[in-house]
Amino acid sequence: MAGSAAASDQSLRGSVEIGRDGNGVEMILLRNPKGATVEVSCHGGQVLSWKTQRGEELLFMGIDLKIWPHKYVPICIALFKFHLRVALADDGSLILVSRVRNVCSKPFTFTFAYLACLAVSDIGEVRVEGLETCDYLDSLKGGMRSTEQAISLSFDSEVDRVYVEAEGVIEVLDHEKRRTLKINREGLPDVVVWNPWDKKSKAIADFEKNDYKRMVSVSGAAIEKPIKLKPEEEWMGRLKLTLSLSTRIEESSSKSGCSTSM
Repeated sequence: MAGSAAASDQSLRGSVEIGRDGNGVEMILLRNPKGATVEVSCHGGQVLSWKTQRGEELLFMGIDLKIWPHKYVPICIALFKFHLRVALADDGSLILVSRVRNVCSKPFTFTFAYLACLAVSDIGEVRVEGLETCDYLDSLKGGMRSTEQAISLSFDSEVDRVYVEAEGVIEVLDHEKRRTLKINREGLPDVVVWNPWDKKSKAIADFEKNDYKRMVSVSGAAIEKPIKLKPEEEWMGRLKLTLSLSTRIEESSSKSGCSTSM
């Protein structure tokens, strides 16, 4: 009875396992009480996998580094401290919390972005909502600034944009899978939207033919206005990804004129 009670208590609390990936690098497996999992590499804190309790992979698996923090700092890396915390919530949400502390005697600035490559059924069946009226910088047009007019964004060509000061929750709707990924951010005012499409995806080593159709990157960032830290100041950026079954899919797809191709 005592052993059974202990096992039951462990299942209620979830678990943490330590192992190694295919390259022999140490990794950590987080499992919540419902069976959802996250795999994190001890090499740079890279998130290697995020699965639902049914074992469905939510991250695009064509790239070795599915999510990694980019730190653009115009000074030596030794002049600041960087910490990354990865958590798996009881509802299966993936939470990333990054902290940068200035341990130098002078202020410095940096930009930051998470690159979250999300797995989708077909890029043509995906809509992104929550960016209407936001200004964005279009990397395909030399960083030209424009204003988003569409209620929901659809894809039919390469996209590489930074939406600046995007407020509220961003939602990625997958019509075929009938699910929505909700993106919450703190300390990350901008949103990166990226898909390399067919031509550029051929130059990416880990992409197979048509892999671009199975992924989209929509994530939090701080790019347009670099973060400035005085000595001993600390910055925190938090990203939360939550999966939910879509109850608005048919309604969203049936709206006339509410989507646009990017």
